Amino acid sequence: MNLATLFTTHHQLPEKYQQMGNEEMIARIRTIKGQMGDDLFIPGHHYQKDEVIQFADASGDSLQLAQVSAKQKAKYIVFCGVHFMAETADILTNDDQKVILPDMRAGCSMADMANDKQTEEAWEELTDLFGETILPLTYVNSTAAIKAFVGQHGGATVTSSNAKQMVQWAFKQKQRLLFLPDQHLGRNTAVELGVPLEEMAVWDPIARKLEFEGDSEEQIRVILWKGHCSVHENFTTKNIEQVRKDHSDMTIIVHPECRYEVVQQADLAGSTKYIIEKIEQAPAGSKWAIGTEMNLVNRLINNHQDKTIISLNPFMCPCLTMNRIDLPHLTWALEEVSEGKNTNQITVPNEITQNANQALNRMLHGMI
Repeated sequence: MNLATLFTTHHQLPEKYQQMGNEEMIARIRTIKGQMGDDLFIPGHHYQKDEVIQFADASGDSLQLAQVSAKQKAKYIVFCGVHFMAETADILTNDDQKVILPDMRAGCSMADMANDKQTEEAWEELTDLFGETILPLTYVNSTAAIKAFVGQHGGATVTSSNAKQMVQWAFKQKQRLLFLPDQHLGRNTAVELGVPLEEMAVWDPIARKLEFEGDSEEQIRVILWKGHCSVHENFTTKNIEQVRKDHSDMTIIVHPECRYEVVQQADLAGSTKYIIEKIEQAPAGSKWAIGTEMNLVNRLINNHQDKTIISLNPFMCPCLTMNRIDLPHLTWALEEVSEGKNTNQITVPNEITQNANQALNRMLHGMI
């Protein structure tokens, strides 16, 4: 199947919203939420700004929010996150529900590192090399087209919470796996399961070649796509060394999208949910250095003032694409839907939806 690239018309934010004061926008949002009631549902990702997350009907990780959205009766799902998250919501919700992304520029650099053309090319070359021994897995932080590719070829999606379980499942199906699009989550998960680095290779979609340190291609079990999260890759071992030097009693906790050496040197590593729960359950007076997105770190600092919390990288900025959703864009999106307009609607074609659903369902219903 030739997977079509998804195109949705991008409408520019009208000038009037750029000139509107915060108090007026907040009042308008509250009014529309009150008027629309159950016809409107606003999911907000953990990495969103506080000015946006305050209006979320549910907050959480991307897949969790898509699942919650699918359980609503709302006609409009105004998704405060990034493009691939809104795609997943459109895949899981019914045809009567419309998913709106307040700013179509809110993408994900990691998801954009694997497109359908590159993946088709990689699959052709890798299967020429390894035959029918490979099963594809994709992180949910990927486009609908990549999820569809994986579903079509017998694979499944994974989250940072269940990646270990899904990789174990994949190895029961095939001798090798192709892990898209985040090499760090794939590597960290495989290492945790006892796969040595010598049995891993990185597929470079630009150079269209395998990069590996082992003796031969035959020993390769895990093929990692050369992709990464631009936020989490900025945490370094030097950051860890500095925290150990300045705050020897701090616990360092990081997301598994961080580099292998950072995860190895941290005290704890886990999903966004894991990090939030660890901080919530930690005793008063405990000290933490967190390696994840800055909006979330700041929120944890504000919500847990009985603990000492810092960012592992003191110079870390919030995710730039997540930050594109702001009060002006949210106000505009809500005023448009309140008038029955479908501005910035995310629509995934049926063929892609069907195949992507296979990948999601293998994870959601069949294997966990």
